[in-house]
Amino acid sequence: MTDAHETPALSVAEHNVVTAAVTAAERASDGEIVTIIADRSDGYTDVALAWAAAIAFLALATLAIWPDDMLSLYDRLTNSWTQDWTPRGIFALATTAAAMKFGFMLLIQLWPPLKYLLVPAPIKSRRVRGRAIDLFRVGAEKRTVGLTGVLIYLSMREHRAEIVADEAIVAKVAPEVWGEAMAAMLAEVKTGQVAAGMAEAVRQIGIILAENFPKSDTNPNELPDRLIEL
Repeated sequence: MTDAHETPALSVAEHNVVTAAVTAAERASDGEIVTIIADRSDGYTDVALAWAAAIAFLALATLAIWPDDMLSLYDRLTNSWTQDWTPRGIFALATTAAAMKFGFMLLIQLWPPLKYLLVPAPIKSRRVRGRAIDLFRVGAEKRTVGLTGVLIYLSMREHRAEIVADEAIVAKVAPEVWGEAMAAMLAEVKTGQVAAGMAEAVRQIGIILAENFPKSDTNPNELPDRLIEL
């Protein structure tokens, strides 16, 4: 169960803004900054199925707790004559109701805003973090001589961002130090200025890297400066 890519792609000019920010930040540091923006970090199919199963179970539970009321309501809604319900008939009704509730809940979650609204915040945070770490391991981890790679990752659907750093940086810079850069980025993103937000985060991270890993004469540009859009 997936949804279409709806987040607008950034323009060439916006890409250039981020690329220029990375290039400028790396001039004063041996650190290497990788920027990635993704439409989403996960499809959350399991969460959608869990909601559908929960609603189906709720329908069964309601019938089990108030059988007379539910059967009477069914008779009124279908304009049926009052009948003596057999176990087979009740089971058929319960199965049909549960299946309909399950299918309806899956169907309405095809609308992305509702689907992502129903994903619990801790699950979003864990999966965005996990996706950021996976991308960092593939594209930046241990790919610099000094182990000084940093990934700035922005996941649009979840409204979350992550900063993941290589070993040498983690040893010197505490995670909370990135807080101001993260806050500055998200403040711009909330107003629709995604590229400006990413560029500001790059600028602030560049300052931190320059303080801890000043530019040396032998450090090459080992990771791409361009913004990667997934």
